[in-house]
Amino acid sequence: MGIVVREGDYAKMGAVPKGNSVIFTFAGEKEDTCVIVLVEQQTKKELEIEVPDSYCLGSLRSIQVTGFNYKDYDYYFRINGQEQIDPYAQVIRGRELWNDADRVKQNYKVYGGFCSDKFDWTDDVQPEIPKSEMIMYKLHVRGFSMDRPRKGRSMGTFSGVAEKVEYLKSLGVTTVELMPVYEFDEIQVPVKEPVPEYVRWETKKGDIIQPPAEEEKIRLNYWGYGPGNYFAVKASYAKRPSMAANEFKQLVKTLHRNQMECVMEIYFPEDVNHNLILDALRYWVREFHVDGFHLLGENLPVTAIVQDVLLSRTKIFYTYFDQNVQREDKKYKNLYIYKEEYQYPARKILNHINGDMKDFIDQQRKQQKSFGYVNFISSNNGFTLADIFMYNDRHNEANGEDNLDGTAWNFSSNYGVEGPTRKKYIVASRSRQWRNAILMLFMAQGVPMIWSGDEMCNSQSGNNNAYCQDNEIGWLNWKNLRTHTREVNFLKKVTRFRKEHPLIAQVEPFHFNDYKTYGFPDVSYHGESAWISNFDLGRMSLGMLYCGAYSQNENKEDIYIAYNFFSAESVLALPKLAKRRKWYMAIDSTQEEVSLEEEPQLLKGQKYLAMEPQSICVLIGK
Repeated sequence: MGIVVREGDYAKMGAVPKGNSVIFTFAGEKEDTCVIVLVEQQTKKELEIEVPDSYCLGSLRSIQVTGFNYKDYDYYFRINGQEQIDPYAQVIRGRELWNDADRVKQNYKVYGGFCSDKFDWTDDVQPEIPKSEMIMYKLHVRGFSMDRPRKGRSMGTFSGVAEKVEYLKSLGVTTVELMPVYEFDEIQVPVKEPVPEYVRWETKKGDIIQPPAEEEKIRLNYWGYGPGNYFAVKASYAKRPSMAANEFKQLVKTLHRNQMECVMEIYFPEDVNHNLILDALRYWVREFHVDGFHLLGENLPVTAIVQDVLLSRTKIFYTYFDQNVQREDKKYKNLYIYKEEYQYPARKILNHINGDMKDFIDQQRKQQKSFGYVNFISSNNGFTLADIFMYNDRHNEANGEDNLDGTAWNFSSNYGVEGPTRKKYIVASRSRQWRNAILMLFMAQGVPMIWSGDEMCNSQSGNNNAYCQDNEIGWLNWKNLRTHTREVNFLKKVTRFRKEHPLIAQVEPFHFNDYKTYGFPDVSYHGESAWISNFDLGRMSLGMLYCGAYSQNENKEDIYIAYNFFSAESVLALPKLAKRRKWYMAIDSTQEEVSLEEEPQLLKGQKYLAMEPQSICVLIGK
């Protein structure tokens, strides 16, 4: 093999094919001994190429290698004798099979590879769903598509998710959030720490007692949070691992064709270079057309990400942003605050655990000009929505950590029985609370997000930390789709109502006064008397009136949302409407069966609304 080397160009990190050569550029000091090791795929024969110390610019080393067919080779770096995988590698070889025990037993090596796939993005257009129209759905690619009732090659893959896009669209979903889909090692072998000499067990001849055999406990990183290879698509999530990049691109393209967005969740440990983070985000936008990133990790270069011009139309979700990081006059607002601050007031007031109506209503009307807010009551980290009303306590025994992992603060309730039950009154209470949770979430001003399977009451048997459960605990049970059609239809009705009444999801904060002199404030509160309400500690019922005249849409219907969290009936006053309008009942959480085609029903009494215990009603004035 006639290998020829010359200095590279330092322009792009990683391994970049160029004609019949490859330019390798990576971090390395001039004083370091750097070697590129080419590994022939068929024979595993290794060819070492030393990088001269003169091929250095700053702390970058770059070399152009000619004389080999890169499609037949993988590679890794050896720096000062230490083997390293290229952090910019676009393919990772050796993890093609999910949770392959042989990788540990046979000490398989993992290499970087070259991606030569071609993909036709013809006519692909990123939908850029406005903040007021977004409905998010978070899922785990494998858990969502393992598809227990049906077996097939699509199980646990991007293709399996793509097959369900029409279903997600039917729910009203506009934005799909994927848990980590970049390469990560799901097999975690604990690092053995050296035992101090004074406690070390030394076996001597004739000893009757022998030291216990040490079992190597291998844990599964099912969720994918941890160090990752941020430029490579996870091969084991593809039907054809060698075509993982194309299969993921096809999923994104399928979402776009259905006017849906793809948001990637990415976790960066603190030791990840900030330049790599920026390069990775640009790469996924440029190469895979993703629409947004949910960033996880501390001390991330958030300001640099926000100011990056390539990412200026990419939605960025994070726990906080500096107030001045995004200008109010920016034409496309792309920043969203994404944290757990909605779920706790919602759970507390639903389950009567130190619930506070003021805190809850503050969350319902939470909005900013510069940022969006993501609201959720359940997610992968914690109970499913069904389990919030089935379990008082976590049940994480299957995780092997003595049930000490996962949060102990769930603000949940089992309503009389821990876990599943056939007692009809408990089942009815749980079902009503599920509907209340869905309705309050979608009547809040921020962007609603639901965890996969919550629409069909999927349960994790009380496990609130299923990070290692690659089984029926962590998978979505699609059989529930047949047994929970009422819940699915209820969600569809609620999402449709939200879309037809964009007044609820105004992109700017409400003023709570009649600043346009329409005769009504844009939003007002009502109690036992119209226009009069307070937020004392004992208040558990309230009405919120949204004046339709303030709607920026042609639908100018007034909306009255009545919340009764009492365990008894409550009566709320209804304001008298202008222009001979009447009140109509649009959604009532006490109704177990809903019809998607049913029109709102004229309310018999137009002055007061008698509400059943633990219920939410949505009225429209027209």
